[in-house]
Amino acid sequence: MQPTNAILTTNIAIVGAGPIGIELAVSLKRLGVDYLHFDAQQIGYTMSWWPRDTTFFSTTERIEIAGVPIQNTTQGRTTGEEYLAYLRSIVEQFDLRVNTYEPVVGIRRAEGGGFLLLTQPQTGPRSYLARRVVLASGDMHRPHHLHIPGEDLPHVSHYFQDVHRYFRQRLLIVGGRNSAAEAALRCWRAGAQVTLSYRRAKFDERRVKHWILPDLQAQIDNGLIGFHPLTAPLEITPEHVVLARLDEQGRPTGETLRQPADFVLLLTGFEADMTLFEQAGVTLEGPSRTPRYDPATMETDVAGLYVAGTAAAGQRQEKYTVFIENSHVHVGRIVQALTGRWPARLGTIASRQYELALKDFEAN
Repeated sequence: MQPTNAILTTNIAIVGAGPIGIELAVSLKRLGVDYLHFDAQQIGYTMSWWPRDTTFFSTTERIEIAGVPIQNTTQGRTTGEEYLAYLRSIVEQFDLRVNTYEPVVGIRRAEGGGFLLLTQPQTGPRSYLARRVVLASGDMHRPHHLHIPGEDLPHVSHYFQDVHRYFRQRLLIVGGRNSAAEAALRCWRAGAQVTLSYRRAKFDERRVKHWILPDLQAQIDNGLIGFHPLTAPLEITPEHVVLARLDEQGRPTGETLRQPADFVLLLTGFEADMTLFEQAGVTLEGPSRTPRYDPATMETDVAGLYVAGTAAAGQRQEKYTVFIENSHVHVGRIVQALTGRWPARLGTIASRQYELALKDFEAN
């Protein structure tokens, strides 16, 4: 870590300005706690690259933050665009200062206590001394790469952004969870010739939402969307994708097939960047490299360093069990640990989670 001349100090540093990071900032500001807030990109960056008009699977009351209801024109699920506007309104309403486009690239224990943070904004490196740090950096830093030949070809993407690109094109989608299922339906309805490759024999109703799966299965049964179960891509070329056939246990059978494709979407999930956890010395456990933390306070096994939001699930969520809607309670636990006070009520569902968590906290 290269030192800089000026070191700015703060009581608490928040790394990550997604919904949970912003909710934590509101709670700290309400209590008059000194903090600084950083994000490597813009607030809510993950939602900014969603395809247009994509809605959250969670209902609005489950993703609202800071006690501010989400209003939209449909009274239904919120789109990514609507939610970004909502997050901007929260930042404006509470006059939050977020150091956007200032990635935290280094963290280590400081002499005399606390943490030294090194950031790398466009204007050059800066250093900050924080008594305590909360990592709310999310779990979608980069795609989960397959590391196969052709994965970096220009017609291949890990990001589904615009259905129009695939109009009257042969599109192969690799994956079998919500994102792949929804992309297949949307692209097919936009005029694409869609085929799905999935490593399992059939879709898991626990991993595909109940209003998506019957629709997808109907189009497959009617021959309108192609489906290659028990397959996995081996190689991508400009003309086709070589798919390996798998047995029920997911092992290659030795047989392959060639699927013609003009475009390929590898919707195989995303990974968190655990670099800051590693630099700080946090223990990362299991295949998912989950940070070790106290669930009552969200403090990791590095004293003074906390984790909030989906980052608590580690590098990769195989079953996606940590979302915005069940991470509100992280804010309550952290604020309680940092200030000795439970935050104010934050919203319909979040408040109920807080009340239950507070009862549990007081009982123990």
